[in-house]
Amino acid sequence: MSRALNKASLGGLALGITLGLAAGAGVLYKKAPGLMIKEDVSKYDFETTVKIFVEEVKAAGWSIPTIHDMQATLDGFGHKVGQMMIFELCSSKYSSEILKLDDERRVSPMMPCRVSIYTKSSGKTYISRMNSGLIAKFFGGVVDRVMKLAADETEVILEKLIK
Repeated sequence: MSRALNKASLGGLALGITLGLAAGAGVLYKKAPGLMIKEDVSKYDFETTVKIFVEEVKAAGWSIPTIHDMQATLDGFGHKVGQMMIFELCSSKYSSEILKLDDERRVSPMMPCRVSIYTKSSGKTYISRMNSGLIAKFFGGVVDRVMKLAADETEVILEKLIK
């Protein structure tokens, strides 16, 4: 009887672990987009948000190598979208720490940091960006340390804009 009980106990344990893993994966699947991308409402209209954002980036000593005006770009292809600009931000003190190391260069597709400013049909202006601090944890080491610092500094840049 103890042998039958052991088989039943092991079967129940295996089923419990399987169900627990499936439930955890389901929760992660549903929550991941909200964890990986941060989105906040701006206190200002689109033009003011863009103006203050650019000023804050420069005041923090960062550069904006590229700005993508997605509304203008897509309009050129006959597509109508609301106001949207994607800013590529660079802090040489952070990017150089990662890019000078051979193995860490693999994260270069996530560089430079990107921040999007856009309006929604509600008329409100939003700011979104990748949650670099969270994503960097998967890499560990220098990437984790440096991207966490860059992410924290980006949040300071955005403080004046977010409600």
